[in-house]
Amino acid sequence: MPHPSMANEHKTITAMISLYCRERHRTARGQLCPSCADLLAYAQSRLEKCPFAADKPTCSACPVHCYKPERRRQIQDVMRYAGPRMMRSHPLLALRHLLKKFKKPKGRKR
Repeated sequence: MPHPSMANEHKTITAMISLYCRERHRTARGQLCPSCADLLAYAQSRLEKCPFAADKPTCSACPVHCYKPERRRQIQDVMRYAGPRMMRSHPLLALRHLLKKFKKPKGRKR
């Protein structure tokens, strides 16, 4: 069973990519374009393999960058766009994500 904070990470990344795709690629609510669907699947697979699990900081504050360079640029674009806009659609997720920026990882899970 995944840790509750990892479940929140999955919800947050899903909400960010959905918001980005809906507003930038003009998709319907609840749908993703193929590019964003692929990015979401990749991001979720990376979350599953996160060495910090329950102690996971935000990706920008993490000492381990597990995304491939091209995917990292894509997710940065998504987060730059969706992050500030999350407060209007998902205020609790946005606040939790903002507070996680100050969290430092305790150590890697083995």
